[in-house]
Amino acid sequence: MNDSSRHHFSMKHMDYMYNIDNNITLNATLGDMNGTGIAQIMIPQELFLMLGLISLVENILVVVAIIKNRNLHSPMYYFICCLAVSDMLVSVSNVVETLFMLLMEHGLLLVTAKMLQHLDNVIDIMICSSVVSSLSFLCTIAADRYITIFYALRYHSIMTTQRAVAIIAVVWLTSITSSSVFIVYHTYNAVVACLVTFFGVTLVFTAVLYLHMFILAHVHSRRIMALHKSRRQGTSMKGAITLTILLGVFVICWGPFFLHLILILTCPTNPHCKCYFSHFNLFLILIICNSLIDPLIYTYRSQELRKTLKEIISCSWFFAM
Repeated sequence: MNDSSRHHFSMKHMDYMYNIDNNITLNATLGDMNGTGIAQIMIPQELFLMLGLISLVENILVVVAIIKNRNLHSPMYYFICCLAVSDMLVSVSNVVETLFMLLMEHGLLLVTAKMLQHLDNVIDIMICSSVVSSLSFLCTIAADRYITIFYALRYHSIMTTQRAVAIIAVVWLTSITSSSVFIVYHTYNAVVACLVTFFGVTLVFTAVLYLHMFILAHVHSRRIMALHKSRRQGTSMKGAITLTILLGVFVICWGPFFLHLILILTCPTNPHCKCYFSHFNLFLILIICNSLIDPLIYTYRSQELRKTLKEIISCSWFFAM
């Protein structure tokens, strides 16, 4: 497994397209060539490990804070908690794979090809589950904010805790199942096309909800204010703005990777596309950065979450002393 095997759940399709030699050593340098004849941009393993660990700690803190603070026990924060778990899947898979690669590189770990294949499948499923669940929960949060704004008086009867839990269970079951299918049939272009289509459909769905929310929010706010519910309206719009930021960061960080998949389907042998493929490791860094940035957005936009995180960190610091 060489450094190009950082392609994670797209890796199998990339290896299929590029016919990469599995005997290339882990300590490949910038001048190493993949099957395209284009120099693959290499990123130090230590950078992947550092970013993965920071992201993992951040998202664990967010999950613990939401569980600890009863004021955060609402459907929206349940969905945000799941979004943090999705980011944790990226972090855990990155840390595990990087540790394996570093240990193998220094001759501290000897594994068979079959063991590597099993590890690769697990990591691929984790990453694929992460992207599918992240997109699904972003759509779910968008729908939740939409209901909060336009059906404010009926929100608690529409979005009950039981329904929120059911939605979460369906999303995770669907994500894990679809990811497993994706890995089993990784060599089929139709599978990659389905993933890209899902990415596009979820973005369009969320964009339509946002468009409707922000166009009619002013009119609806007047109705809510007339019923003395202006505070709830302001909170709902704040949640919608937070989600807009999250979605924007997601598109920026995952967009290059999905463009990568689109180019694999449309122009795998084009020289310009091959040049784009050589930047794949940078796309992986962006994906990890998304998992690292999301907790900062949650904390910045939520005073209650920020307060709880400060308490957790202060307690941890006190006991560490």
